[in-house]
Amino acid sequence: MEKTVDAYLENTTQWNDELIQLRRIVLTCNLVEVVKWGVPCYTFQNKNILLFHAFKEYCAIGFFKGSLLQDPEQILSQPGENSQAGRQIRFKSNKEISALEHIIKAYIFEAIEVERAGLKVQMKTTNDYKKPIELETIFHENSALKKAFEALTPGRQRGYLLHFSSAKQSETRIQRIDKCKNKILAGKGFNDCTCGLSKRMPACDGSHKIKVN
Repeated sequence: MEKTVDAYLENTTQWNDELIQLRRIVLTCNLVEVVKWGVPCYTFQNKNILLFHAFKEYCAIGFFKGSLLQDPEQILSQPGENSQAGRQIRFKSNKEISALEHIIKAYIFEAIEVERAGLKVQMKTTNDYKKPIELETIFHENSALKKAFEALTPGRQRGYLLHFSSAKQSETRIQRIDKCKNKILAGKGFNDCTCGLSKRMPACDGSHKIKVN
């Protein structure tokens, strides 16, 4: 895992020029630069404001409390359909970044003010997520599984509920629940590592898929 932003940029093969330009812009906004989760992260009074990193099809600035920004330019995107707090501004060229530089700075300063004001994102609780009827039925038949599920942290419970509920067909939901039974009984979350090879414990980083000769 990279320990400095310079090292991160040196080892980034995609969107390198764009990330360098984004870094220049962010550094004019009086934020502290660190590396967290292996990517450049910028903080204000030790509070996370934003990070940036490269994806396959674009690079992006990600605001930790982006859902609280007003977004007058309508340029913020959800990282995933179930993302609650985070929002991204996505870029595909240096030209695009240059054209939006003053807007990017305005969004950054607004994000700082959100943190300065101590505003919080109203997150959904586990009770806000409906349990699929298939899961309720299996819990009725398997009390040990129900007990193990209820012993999980709220975040892990939500991860499973989102995974199960996203399947459109009842048969698929049942299959997903069956595949996850052992992980639930072991007290693991849906995205937790079970092989012990991950370098990002407890999350799985796919290390189990790497072939070692």
